[in-house]
Amino acid sequence: MSDASPTLLPIGDFARRAGVAASALRFYEEQGLLLSHRSASGRRQFARSDLRRVAFIRAAQQVGLSLDQIRAALASLPDARTPNARDWERLSRAWQPLLAARIAELQQLQDTLASCIGCGCLSLSKCKLYNPQDAAGRRGAGARYWMGDRSSEVLAEQATPQTTRRQGPG
Repeated sequence: MSDASPTLLPIGDFARRAGVAASALRFYEEQGLLLSHRSASGRRQFARSDLRRVAFIRAAQQVGLSLDQIRAALASLPDARTPNARDWERLSRAWQPLLAARIAELQQLQDTLASCIGCGCLSLSKCKLYNPQDAAGRRGAGARYWMGDRSSEVLAEQATPQTTRRQGPG
């Protein structure tokens, strides 16, 4: 996580420089995302080089990635030295598919949200256009259309009751 002789900053200075509260740094440390060092008096200090790590954590959180996903990514960085540009590039390449999927989900939300709000009913369980008699609910729990089910498929199943209905998100 840091060099053998890192430039250490007291937690308050590090928090100000990183743009986060000291409590967030303590939380990141508790979650195994960040490593602190202790001064002779026992106060937390952080390596200046870990500012990049905090920036990465914050960016990952802003796009909605879980702490487990962030922790796994950070675990791929070297412990014995400060990560260099190649290390961060490798981590970035590994995240491309995950970020592409997140972008696709957000695009789907953007595209479908307007049509649902435009309908006026604001209720997928009562919507006569997209989900009459909660037909989508027969496919399983959760937001079925968000999970990839299509209203045309759901309505076709409703029209032909002899059709075997799928269960689950598949």
